[in-house]
Amino acid sequence: MDPLKQKFAALACAVCLCAGLCIPAAAAGVYSDVPGGAWYESAVESVTEDGYMTGVDETHFAPTANVTRATVVMVLWRMEGCPEGNTPATFSDVPAGAWYAQAVAWAQGAAIAQGDDAGRFQPNAYVTRQELAVLLTRYDRYKGVTLAEGALNLYSDASKIGVWAVDGMKHAVGMGWLEGSAGLINPGGLASRAQLAVILQRMTTPANG
Repeated sequence: MDPLKQKFAALACAVCLCAGLCIPAAAAGVYSDVPGGAWYESAVESVTEDGYMTGVDETHFAPTANVTRATVVMVLWRMEGCPEGNTPATFSDVPAGAWYAQAVAWAQGAAIAQGDDAGRFQPNAYVTRQELAVLLTRYDRYKGVTLAEGALNLYSDASKIGVWAVDGMKHAVGMGWLEGSAGLINPGGLASRAQLAVILQRMTTPANG
């Protein structure tokens, strides 16, 4: 899907989803908890206008709140134009009527969402930076993107990256989605909604690939 069609599909999805699936998107700039000049301000405006993320209510974005697995999958589903899953998700903790059920079903079929050894998706679990990198990398793999080889050895805490997350972290770093601070990449740190918004802006801005 070309970028213009992708944007229109996402906007249509954001408008048409029933109330059980999303909170109506607020117009950019109306969130009272997104101060002017904040490092994430333009990203929040961008993902709101594109329909990829919504506020927790009409006037609050909750930028410092932690991101859940359900939220990440919902965002990717919207980015893809809200496709219908061919079959329901098979995870034992994803009820058919859950607001994220369609998104999880699609993500499972696309090999983006995987469960734990007990067959659970854990939709309400908070996402670490390395877990987020893996989910986003699986999305890129689904889209046919060649995975990047970012230099993890630039970070002194790279040894803390799980073996299962190395390829995802390399791709996220190589694509410029994840950046470190003070020589640390902090793979086990929880991702915030502001961080997710910034990463999504980097993913969908043509200048950043």
